[in-house]
Amino acid sequence: MKAEVVSMTADRLDMEAIRRGGEILKQGGLVAFPTETVYGLGGDALNPQASMKIYAAKGRPSDNPLIVHIAEFDKLAPIVAEVPEKAKILAEKYWPGPLTMIFQKSDLVPHGTTGGLDTVAVRMPDHPIARDLILAGGGYISAPSANTSGRPSPTTAQHVAEDLSGKIEMILDGGSVDIGVESTILDMTVTPPMILRPGAITKEMLSEVIGEVAVDETLISENSTKAPKAPGMKYRHYAPKAEMIIVDGEPEEAVRAIKQIAYEQERLGYKVGIIASNESVDQYTTGVVKCIGSRVNEKTVARNLYKVLREFDEEEVDYIYSEAFPEAGIGTAIMNRLGKAAGHHVLQASEITKLQDYRRIVFVSNSANCRAPIAAAILKKQPLFQEYEVCARGLVVLFPEPLNPRAEELLARHHIETEGYETVALSEEEFGEDTLVLAMQDSIKQKIQNDYPGKGQVYTLCEFVNGSKEIPSVYGQTQEQYEQMYELIQGYVKKLANKLNEEAKNKCQMYT
Repeated sequence: MKAEVVSMTADRLDMEAIRRGGEILKQGGLVAFPTETVYGLGGDALNPQASMKIYAAKGRPSDNPLIVHIAEFDKLAPIVAEVPEKAKILAEKYWPGPLTMIFQKSDLVPHGTTGGLDTVAVRMPDHPIARDLILAGGGYISAPSANTSGRPSPTTAQHVAEDLSGKIEMILDGGSVDIGVESTILDMTVTPPMILRPGAITKEMLSEVIGEVAVDETLISENSTKAPKAPGMKYRHYAPKAEMIIVDGEPEEAVRAIKQIAYEQERLGYKVGIIASNESVDQYTTGVVKCIGSRVNEKTVARNLYKVLREFDEEEVDYIYSEAFPEAGIGTAIMNRLGKAAGHHVLQASEITKLQDYRRIVFVSNSANCRAPIAAAILKKQPLFQEYEVCARGLVVLFPEPLNPRAEELLARHHIETEGYETVALSEEEFGEDTLVLAMQDSIKQKIQNDYPGKGQVYTLCEFVNGSKEIPSVYGQTQEQYEQMYELIQGYVKKLANKLNEEAKNKCQMYT
């Protein structure tokens, strides 16, 4: 059975298709439809067999409760034991909208819909297609997200078809959803009311209307031993096929950490995905990078979250590393979903970045037109476990000039391109905590230390790799002497690469 797909818009509804969808629901069938949050998989909420079909289509455990969707407020009272005053106030403010409230259920609602619980979760969606389908289907529709259980929730009809075509009768295609994360779930059976799942209706928004609102312990700590009560929160959720890790920390340091991990993982043969913000996406130099949205407008992050996770499935990446976002406002919902998708696997950016001693390697010679650029060019060709900015600098550079012709010819014979190279003078800006400065001779090293006292980590290349002789200048000498110089530099640089790689691999076991 291939699902019938009918396209329409919120402005131009296909009422005939909606009527047919309603008939399918009344007959115990399943219809997927858009809401403002994600696409839902609809079945008759008062029909236990329909609920069983939903669980079967999704591969969802039957003890995971379903949300009952209504389109009219007067439909609430028949399915709940009591409507608290605070619930009425919230409904007045936020229904229709992305808010689900939990009540003690009435006998009208079968336990098959509530996962065996004596409570029922109810929401009134704010989407014309959803509301008209609910009315056409009898007024009560159970509708978890229309995806295979555990996978990223669907935000387009295409996502639904990927997971459920052949398992359901109809898909109403209303285009991309607006919000992109599931509704906030608020338990009205406890005092104070408690958030069981964060969403677009935030704790601050709820508190402004009804006063004190609590937050479920299982949202605060992934180590909690308490079982979540909310639909969709009991089992691992929203997960892509690849192993996913969140990297938490200040944005700049998180970017450095993710770049570091991605580079290393790719050197180990893995395909890496990166979830980046608008503000950082251009900083990544490796991996499959997906922009999730802007930190300035986190609603865009929520809207794109599941889409990006599904795209990584298509890319068949092995690992996904995601930037973290502030847990405030809708950021709480974003981090909740990312955390669930990652199985709460979080790395601290500062713990990662400290595992890379050097991020910049500067080779220094007198004029930077021969020895230093040769060393830099050779290092760039080495299979390095970590990523480094590699450059050449000179002690005496009065104006930019190209590579020494002899050096250029030498590198060309060894199949190393240096097109566009120009000499640059060493300056104080070159020295940082993560910069390694390697001089070609001890006299150059001493000059650097005299001119820039206390600055950086300065060695001779020979000293750093435990070599036996310095690298002399061969300016004006024979081609044979140039070749000997090259071989000496090449041997030292290969030792340098091996040393860097060995030290890096010894430190980086925490995330490999």
